[in-house]
Amino acid sequence: MKKTLLGTTALVTAGLLAGPALASDPLKVTVGGNVVTGFYFVDADNVGGTSFQDTKVALVARNIDIKAEGTLDNGLVAGVDAKLQLDNDWNGTGGSYASFRQLFAYLEGGFGKFEIGGTDGAAYKMHYTSPWFVPGNGVDSPNILNIVPYYGERHSTFSLLATDANKVSYFTPRLAGFQLGLSFTPDANNKGPNENGLVLAPKTDAYIRDVFEIAANYAGTFSGVDLGVDGFYTTGKSDSENVDPKEYGFGANLGYAGFTLGGAWYRSEDIWATFYPDSNNNENTTWTLGLKYATGPWTVGTAYLDGDQDWGGYYYRVKTLQVGGGYNLGSGVDLGLDIQFSNYKNNDNNQDYDSKSVGLVLAIAF
Repeated sequence: MKKTLLGTTALVTAGLLAGPALASDPLKVTVGGNVVTGFYFVDADNVGGTSFQDTKVALVARNIDIKAEGTLDNGLVAGVDAKLQLDNDWNGTGGSYASFRQLFAYLEGGFGKFEIGGTDGAAYKMHYTSPWFVPGNGVDSPNILNIVPYYGERHSTFSLLATDANKVSYFTPRLAGFQLGLSFTPDANNKGPNENGLVLAPKTDAYIRDVFEIAANYAGTFSGVDLGVDGFYTTGKSDSENVDPKEYGFGANLGYAGFTLGGAWYRSEDIWATFYPDSNNNENTTWTLGLKYATGPWTVGTAYLDGDQDWGGYYYRVKTLQVGGGYNLGSGVDLGLDIQFSNYKNNDNNQDYDSKSVGLVLAIAF
């Protein structure tokens, strides 16, 4: 990603600094990000008497980054990371205003890295999954998903219980390829940076609190084969009766001679829609597997994701197969072909719906 470095004078002019800049200020500020767009033709089943759009223009702007980082006289690296998004693009449809998706500060040194603020936790950041081969899009936590509306099922193997909520995290130094990460989130209600409160917030059983995450991964190379593997466990508390919300999973990537084979498996218990406590024996199992090949400016691949929600004897299942690839035009500009086949079914209302789409994607990183 190409970054734009702003000098102190430019920052003051842009209004990004609240106070005067001193010559001894150690932090450098960069602005970067990425925007993913796509034009799709869609063929989706009707749901009851409702039909759905047969063309779609997708616009995703989730990572407009403003970063400040510098090395202090004592050798510590200090920084702030702010990520802007287009409205509530992360969680659903939205409007035209921008808001912070993440905002956190960090210190890094020989002891490892300490983060505090609104950002993803250790379980999320250390996870491996199926590879993305379409520019800016994949089946696991997709930016663009052309499927009929479905009811609360996951399309991700990532830990989302406390994603982007205010938390503290610690990551050990990587030793012999291994790294450990820990995170704690007092309140998983807000999925994004939460403003400072001058009074204490009451506890509520509507959301999960006191979320603890532990994750570990390994990254190394053996005889030209790149290996990455991780495992994580996340648990929280709720005052709801007989609820013990938790998430756990693992993922792996193998890379050799331009090929990347990757996949992941995820399980949650007593959680509905990523962060609500649920006492109806709610269990979700999601897995994904994918293969990509990259050579020069070209990337091609295929990936599959299967998510199964078991809720008090009822099941809800979502499946997506993606085929496509991309071509790098240079300077962070990529064109891609994105073909998706999705299915949603349940035994609650005996629904079974298919959707198919093909689209041309333009992704720009700056």
